[in-house]
Amino acid sequence: MSTGLESISGLHAFVRAAEAGSFSAAARLAGTTPSAVSKSVERLEQRLGVKLFLRSTRSLALTVDGTAYYERVAPLLRSLDEASDVLSSDDPARGLLRVSLPGVLGPTLVDHLTGGFIPRYPDIKLEISITDRHVDLVREGFDVALRVGAVEAADWMVRRIATLPLVLVAAPDWLDRAGYPSTRDDLLQAAHVRYRLGSHAYPIRFADGTELAIDGAFDTDSGQAMRTAALAGVGIAQLLRLAVADELAAGRLVQLLPHDPLAAIPVQALHAFGRLAPLRVRLFTDFLAEALAPHSI
Repeated sequence: MSTGLESISGLHAFVRAAEAGSFSAAARLAGTTPSAVSKSVERLEQRLGVKLFLRSTRSLALTVDGTAYYERVAPLLRSLDEASDVLSSDDPARGLLRVSLPGVLGPTLVDHLTGGFIPRYPDIKLEISITDRHVDLVREGFDVALRVGAVEAADWMVRRIATLPLVLVAAPDWLDRAGYPSTRDDLLQAAHVRYRLGSHAYPIRFADGTELAIDGAFDTDSGQAMRTAALAGVGIAQLLRLAVADELAAGRLVQLLPHDPLAAIPVQALHAFGRLAPLRVRLFTDFLAEALAPHSI
């Protein structure tokens, strides 16, 4: 009969192999041999009664069962590691924190993090990826991801940290050429910069619940690209007020229909640690909620 220690060893070997992509790479990370990692995984497969990997001479790939098992086991092992870190340190607010931030808020949030969070928590090392792509927290090894808009992934723990207003903006030069829309009907005749995720182009959503489907002169899945296109005079863009605050203040963009507000949009933090998130994750999300509070409605 396998001991509990052997079971944990097999789980660690399995997760390392899944993340590293080979037994040899997993062995280097663990300071052991590929044979030892392979045997640990084989014993785990025997206990579970399923194949976790498809093996060949050149590749190692998770089976369907292996993928499902990894997605459940990896967060649990991370939680165990976190518990060990807390017990081995007088200050648990430390360690590596891998974060995914949305492109449109990236510059603003990085300003806050470098000017406030890092001085406050110098023992937490930040590793930040700025992308509008919806990263897979578990498979890509992120501790927390910030998402703008609705979140459908039920497997993650979700915390709303702000609700930010959207505005319609356009460049003054474009408005001089195309005219200033003053009604919703005018918007239907204008060129628009649209946010598109997959096959879905987002409509203009007003605070009263009305949606306005508009044609796109330029579609993108990046809020940063939308802002760039609006500044270049491509058309009207629906963007977070916070993301274009400097451009509005400087007159490089103009807000349209200011008395007909758009629906606000949630900003949410996601993690895969269950209800017992590491302290560094809680401190990070608390800090972002504090930083965004003045802009939240």
